[in-house]
Amino acid sequence: MRQELKDIEKFMADAVAALKERFKTLRTGRASLGMLDGITVSAYGTDVPLNQVANLSVPEPTLILAAPWDPKMAVEIERAIRKSELGLNPQNDGKIVRVPIPALTEERRKDLAKKAHHMAEECRVEVRRYRHEGNDRIKKLFKDKTISEDDERRGLEESQKLTDKKIKEVDDLLKSKEQEILAV
Repeated sequence: MRQELKDIEKFMADAVAALKERFKTLRTGRASLGMLDGITVSAYGTDVPLNQVANLSVPEPTLILAAPWDPKMAVEIERAIRKSELGLNPQNDGKIVRVPIPALTEERRKDLAKKAHHMAEECRVEVRRYRHEGNDRIKKLFKDKTISEDDERRGLEESQKLTDKKIKEVDDLLKSKEQEILAV
């Protein structure tokens, strides 16, 4: 039963870690390299992550620079950033792609906050699904007479405590991200 609880905790922790990564892609008023995670560039016939074809930097709070290692890739980088759902308007001078980060409007901030809520809810659902799967395994152990009724009850309680802890962690992450988004 200990192994089942460890598995539940690991899966839940992975779900929360994935949420943290997804939150990085949400745009705030400041430039962040995490915003460009997940953008792929068509390079030499295959899609490659942006950070593998260019040197990315944030020289000032409202600007991201993408310096491609092959200057011919600048056009592809510009196209990939434009196609992303970030609403960014990159400028290509042939050698470097400048990505200015415009100030967010109040409406856009609220939309991003809604998107953050949606991401957090997906994570909560995933955490609860892991609890449900773990509880099923614990109940199966009891049914197979591998553990006692008391162990089953303790296992289910422990599973619920883990779930409550991870849901609180998700809520704290959401609150923090929401404040970051809504801060003017």
